[in-house]
Amino acid sequence: MTEPPRPPGAGDPGFPPDPTAPSGVPGHAGSGDPTAPLSGAPGPGSHPPPGDYPPPTGDQPPSGGYPPPGDYPPPGGFPPPGGYGPPGAGYPAGGGYGPPTGGYASNDDKNWALIAHFGGAVGVIVGGGLLGWLAPLIALMARGQQSPTARAHAVAALNFQLTWTIVGVLSWVVTLITCGVLFFVPMLVWLVPLIFGIIGGVKANEGVLYRYPMTYGFTR
Repeated sequence: MTEPPRPPGAGDPGFPPDPTAPSGVPGHAGSGDPTAPLSGAPGPGSHPPPGDYPPPTGDQPPSGGYPPPGDYPPPGGFPPPGGYGPPGAGYPAGGGYGPPTGGYASNDDKNWALIAHFGGAVGVIVGGGLLGWLAPLIALMARGQQSPTARAHAVAALNFQLTWTIVGVLSWVVTLITCGVLFFVPMLVWLVPLIFGIIGGVKANEGVLYRYPMTYGFTR
């Protein structure tokens, strides 16, 4: 038997393929490349060519999901070094407090201060309300030139006792004018220098200069 004739370019031995062969021939897609994809079909692997990916943007965190270095707060949540004021800020510096008040430089100062206050109260009792000034005057003359503290106590007691000595004298005058009807007035007047003289002595024993009320400043 004889083989039927083959069309031109059908792979006859000894004949090269015909590039103008129609596209209907099996194995050809209308071009010379047997591996070319059909119209509209993706290429092998369906991957875009290298370099077609969009560049990474700054909105994406780096690999690992952690923020870039430097975005973390300082360890422990404390402010960075240098955020604090200088050492000792907010506190009073040395010497911000006033000097201590009260007290005595020696026992003699304290003794004369007590004599001025308690002696005034005793003079009220002994002198019928008229000699309360005597003990403070003695303390002022005996110690007032050597000690400012003793002088301050003696002057305070002397001014108070002098003021109420004058009031006591006036109370006696009123008693005489009324023929003894107001005899109780001098007794009431005596209570004032007596009570406040004792209070002044108690404060002086604690080292505090007592400020007498209802006093006229005869001396300083």
